[in-house]
Amino acid sequence: MVVTDELSARYGRTRGKARRDRWWMVGVAIAFVAVFAAWVIWVGLGSPASTIETQDIGHTIDGEHAVTVRFTVNVDAGTAVNCAVEAMNEQFAVVGWKIVSYPAASGHLTNHTEVVRTTQQATTGLINRCWLA
Repeated sequence: MVVTDELSARYGRTRGKARRDRWWMVGVAIAFVAVFAAWVIWVGLGSPASTIETQDIGHTIDGEHAVTVRFTVNVDAGTAVNCAVEAMNEQFAVVGWKIVSYPAASGHLTNHTEVVRTTQQATTGLINRCWLA
């Protein structure tokens, strides 16, 4: 079967169309690479420079309406943080909650003790999470 130029033109299979299609695909690929590169740069530079690590040390039940929670916060020196401290009962329901702010410290590792008031008898106290202030 021989394909003539007339049939090729009729059905859109000319050399010019193939060339335009090729350039179109190259343009789309370049645009995709540019957008992907911009996203990688934005995510890399936009991520926070500091990370926070917390560790529960222990807790003490101070009667029916209070818990003392001891924990450490490890963050870059000179970084202020906020932390949420909570107390839970036997059913793991939150019966006390406290948000505290800590100013920037000169060291990486800081020890903290917080008293959390509770609405009923708690069985545990712990650090829920910390975030950069």
